Amino acid sequence: MTKQRWYEDLTATLAHDCVLIDEPLNLHTMTKMGGLADLYVTPLSEEETIFVVAYAHQNNVPLLLLGNGSNMVVRDGGVRGIVLNLQMLNRIEINGTRVLAEAGVDIIDVSRAAAKEKLTGLEFACGIPGSIGGAMAMNAGAYGGEIKDIIYQATVLTKEGVKLVLSKEELELDYRKSVITKQGYYVLSAEFDLAEGEQLAIDAKIADLTHLRESKQPLEYPSAGSVFKRPPGYFAGKLIQDCELQGKGFGGAEVSTKHAGFIVNKNNATATDYIQTIEMVKSKVKDVFGIDLELEVKIVGENVEEKP
Repeated sequence: MTKQRWYEDLTATLAHDCVLIDEPLNLHTMTKMGGLADLYVTPLSEEETIFVVAYAHQNNVPLLLLGNGSNMVVRDGGVRGIVLNLQMLNRIEINGTRVLAEAGVDIIDVSRAAAKEKLTGLEFACGIPGSIGGAMAMNAGAYGGEIKDIIYQATVLTKEGVKLVLSKEELELDYRKSVITKQGYYVLSAEFDLAEGEQLAIDAKIADLTHLRESKQPLEYPSAGSVFKRPPGYFAGKLIQDCELQGKGFGGAEVSTKHAGFIVNKNNATATDYIQTIEMVKSKVKDVFGIDLELEVKIVGENVEEKP
């Protein structure tokens, strides 16, 4: 089957402007890098999402969930098959202390919506640049809080397109991993269990955390966020800084001079530049400290020479 056939099959059910052929992924990633997607699909509903996932499975079409394009590096050769973006699944519902958010909503927006209703527990997420789907998959966390502290349950799809509701325990949330990544599930929505709080205290905490993030992270340049997981007993950024790698890199990519845990697209970097810089950092930290840095970002797609 060709991508034209996939397009025809999908647009028999989905609107034509929800299925794009040869879409540049640098338009949809936080790094502003990445080649073309064979098909870039944005379903308008949960039902359409189930249809796309089931179609991909039944027809052996590769399927990649993009999220909002954070925490991901897409190679310059692009992605074969279907790239699925759930940005149109963006509903937030608040009922008492429970907050339901669909997968495509940015977790920052959920944090703000909860704060407006005087609900506390999600303040830590006020600066995390990811969607609910990605945050669930990686058990996102910052400033002493993480998803597993507040999650009640999540609704996911299996690779076959079967819908499951998973409890907190069934989600197996741990440091930057979950049953979602382990089983290759696709998140549809998440429900959080928060607590009633005081508006002034909630607003003050969000203001403090926002200031911390803006003062310490290189938000002025495109990046994939924090590149490496925290090694046990260490901080990745400190190890990289001690290796004197800040300001160094390949092409338009470099290790941030503001926060060594970030690699930024400073000047029209390619994904190849970015990945070479990652490998340089890993090699140097291994040589100096004997520590193997593990990636927090996900590298996907094909190199240019691999593209048919």
